[in-house]
Amino acid sequence: MNAGVQDGRQDAGYEVMSPWAEADPAPLRGISPRPETLAGRKIGLYSNRKRAAELTLRAVERELLERYPDARTSWYECTTVNVPEMLSEGKARFEAWVGGVDAVVLSVAD
Repeated sequence: MNAGVQDGRQDAGYEVMSPWAEADPAPLRGISPRPETLAGRKIGLYSNRKRAAELTLRAVERELLERYPDARTSWYECTTVNVPEMLSEGKARFEAWVGGVDAVVLSVAD
């Protein structure tokens, strides 16, 4: 919208824009089904590197291994704090890790 000239001065013009992005989002897939049991499974423990993340995951790991002694754990620490791993330089490493576990416990521990 441009108001034009009135009383010898030019009025300000404004362009109204939509706040909606014109992006092609990835199709939603939903949540992966939970395994029926964690017995004998490989459980991924994902740390966001915040100060309590490792402490929280250590407690979860102890409890998991106490309940499921034949389970195994695999740790992963994010590449960059507060950046989704799929958007970081660790994407390939993360994809390889997550492909090798049966379930993941994520610790977002501030």
